[in-house]
This record gives sequence, C-alpha cells and structure tokens, in this order.
Amino acid sequence: MSTHPPQPEQLVSEVKAGPGGAMTDEVGVITGDLTVATRLLPDGRVGIAIQYTDADEWYTLTGSPVPLPADGWAALHERVLEQVGRGGGAEAPH
Repeated sequence: MSTHPPQPEQLVSEVKAGPGGAMTDEVGVITGDLTVATRLLPDGRVGIAIQYTDADEWYTLTGSPVPLPADGWAALHERVLEQVGRGGGAEAPH
C-alpha cells in the first residue's frame, strides 16, 4: 500500500464511484466517495492513484501507469473520472 502525499505536478479530483467501483492492485474493488490523482512520472507515463476520500492510504488504479496520451494529461484525468463514475470495476484507460 502506498501512502504518497499529493504532489504538486498532479491533478486531483473527487468522484463518487458507480456501481461496481474501481479496481485497485492492492485491495481489489473500492467504492463510494473516492479521490483520484493522476501524476506525470519521470519516465513520461502517467500514474493513477485512488483513495477513499479523506483517507491516508493511496492505491494504484489497476492498469496504471499508462502512456501519456496524445490529447494530454488533463484529458486522461477526465477519462479516469468518467470511468470511475460509471463503476464496473473501473481500470486505467488504455
């Protein structure tokens, strides 16, 4: 389990997970009020972390890290929020 604090070079948003929640590498599916953080990694990929809102522990969204898409980091962040909002064991977009 990761307890990395938010970094300045990341986007952080809160979202309510849809039915079936979001899939994490560490603890499986999490549901409810969640916080998603996407951050640029030194290797040029984007890491996606997720937590229960106001919790201390961050988890890796299954499928993360992902390549930086052509439409940018902010667009990827929005897609992650949409997927988690839909639920169904949401994973990082490919």
